Formats: sequence, structure tokens, C-alpha cells
Amino acid sequence: MKEQWFKEQADQSGSLMRLGEDAKTTFWGYIGCEVVRAEKGKAVICLEVRPHHLNLFGLVHGGVIATLIDNAMGLVVVQSCPDEKTVTAQMNINYLKSESAGIITCEAELIHRANRTLTLQGSVFGDEGDLLAWGSGSFRRIK
Repeated sequence: MKEQWFKEQADQSGSLMRLGEDAKTTFWGYIGCEVVRAEKGKAVICLEVRPHHLNLFGLVHGGVIATLIDNAMGLVVVQSCPDEKTVTAQMNINYLKSESAGIITCEAELIHRANRTLTLQGSVFGDEGDLLAWGSGSFRRIK
């Protein structure tokens, strides 16, 4: 049993590493997202706040927060439906607190799966652990 678990973890780690490498040339890489942890139904990603992530007030732009939530939830969906194409169908975000520097982290998890849709939630935290934003979204499996 333990050997199978370790094999599954190694396989998942290897596929996540390949996925991470492939993503570097996409919007994911341009923004600067990094995988912290990924497991069945959950993922944690982060990014280091850079000047291009800020708005005119010197705060992390809401679009960066939205992207982080979308990417973290998307990573969970990719793990849940590895051989299928999926798209974000809907997303809702509540912005709770601002951040201007440091590393921001998003934790996402699958909360419901139906035949063609997956529903997830994601929370973004600042360097000090403050909840910056909370969001939910649904992803559609396309055929």
C-alpha cells in the first residue's frame, strides 16, 4: 500500500513538474505563478509581488488576485480531469484586504463535481497570513 502511494506521489510530482515547465511560456509564467503544493482536490500556488503586479496606488492589482485564484483552481481541475480540456465558466471574487509587497499565496480546493462541471473555492493570503481575497468558480469540461 505504501509503495503504491509513493509511486502515485512521484508520478504526480513528475507530471506537475512537466506541467509547470510547459506553463512557463504561458500567462501563468508571465505572471510569475509557482506551485507550492498539489494533491487530489487541492492546490497551493504563490507569486512574489513585483512592480508590474501593482496598480497606480501601489497595491496588488485585483486582476492579479483574480488570476491567482483562477490559476490555483485551474490546477485542481487539471489534476481532476487530466485528459480533458476544461475552461473557467464562472468566477466570483470578494476582495477583503490590500497587499503591496511580499509573497501572496492561493489555496484552492474542489468542493463539488458533477457530470460536466466542477465547483471550487480559493483563498488568497498575504505574507503575514491575512486573508486578502476569497473566490469561487465553476469549470466546464468541454468535449
